[in-house]
Amino acid sequence: MLNEERIKLMTRMASYEENEGRHNMAIGNYFRSDYISLQVMKSIISATLTFGIVLGIYVFYHFESVMKEVYQVDLLEMGRKLLLAYVIFTGIYTFICYLVYSYRYNRAKKSLKKYYAHLQELSELYEDDIRR
Repeated sequence: MLNEERIKLMTRMASYEENEGRHNMAIGNYFRSDYISLQVMKSIISATLTFGIVLGIYVFYHFESVMKEVYQVDLLEMGRKLLLAYVIFTGIYTFICYLVYSYRYNRAKKSLKKYYAHLQELSELYEDDIRR
């Protein structure tokens, strides 16, 4: 005999598994600190690459003035300014990424908790059918 409530629950769960569940289950396999650390490390690498690309584009665009001033500029002072700009850029980007990935992890865990509650409910529905 078909149980309508069980079929609806299974349909909702299958839809969840096909859509956002796949992504949330991948996140749920990590501990919170491991997931966030991995994502922040990826963010630091991408921030470094982005900073280098933007710096390269700036130098390429202003190549003539950079070449004229290369012998007049205090290279140590310019290096300090670039390092400070890099640290500030990377720090802000990393902080934003930390907040984003913390939110995503918490949202995925909450969603998985609801999914596991549905699994428990489905299991109880099956047990009720077996008892009858």
